[in-house]
Amino acid sequence: MKKIIKSTLMVSTLFLAVQQLDAQKVVVGREVETTNDGKMLLGNQLKAKFLEAPYSDWYVKEHDEYALDQKAISELKKAKINSYTLVVFMGTWCEDSHRDFPRLMKILEEVKYPESKLTIIAVNRKKESPTGDEARYNVQKVPTIIVERYGKEIGRIIEMPTTGYIERDLVEILKKDDQSVIKEIFNK
Repeated sequence: MKKIIKSTLMVSTLFLAVQQLDAQKVVVGREVETTNDGKMLLGNQLKAKFLEAPYSDWYVKEHDEYALDQKAISELKKAKINSYTLVVFMGTWCEDSHRDFPRLMKILEEVKYPESKLTIIAVNRKKESPTGDEARYNVQKVPTIIVERYGKEIGRIIEMPTTGYIERDLVEILKKDDQSVIKEIFNK
C-alpha cells in the first residue's frame, strides 16, 4: 500500500512539474487579426517575421533606404556592443516603430550582432504583450530599446533617438556604461 501511495505521489509530482514547465513556454511569432489594424504581431518575435507581408511593406523599405552613420558603427564595434543584451519593444501598428525598428535591425546586422542576444517584443496599442514583460521593464512608449549587461539595464532609447540616430544614441549609452564600470573599480 505504501508503495502505491509513494508511486502515485511521485507520478503526480512529476506531472505537475512537467505542467509547470509547459506553462512557462514562450510563444514566438504570434500574429493576431484586429478590427482596426488588420494583422498585428504580438509578443516575442524573430527578425524573419518582419520579412513577411504585411510587415515587409514598411520594414524592407526603411531598412534598405537607411544610411548608417559609419563612424558610430565603428564606435559600436569598438565598444563591443555584441557583449550587451538588447530588449526591443515595438508595435507593428506604430509609425515610430516602422521607422526605427528596421533601422535598428540594419545597425545590428552591420555590427554582426548575434540574434540570440536580441529579444523583440511586439505590443498592442495598449502597449501590452502576452507575457507582461512591458510591465517588468516599465515600457510606456514604443519603440523602446533597452541595453542590458549582466542582466542590469545600462540605458534605453524611448520612442525616438535623442541624437536623431539610433547608432549614436547606442554609442552614448555604451560610453556611460564604460565610465560607470571605471567608477565602480576606483570607488572600491
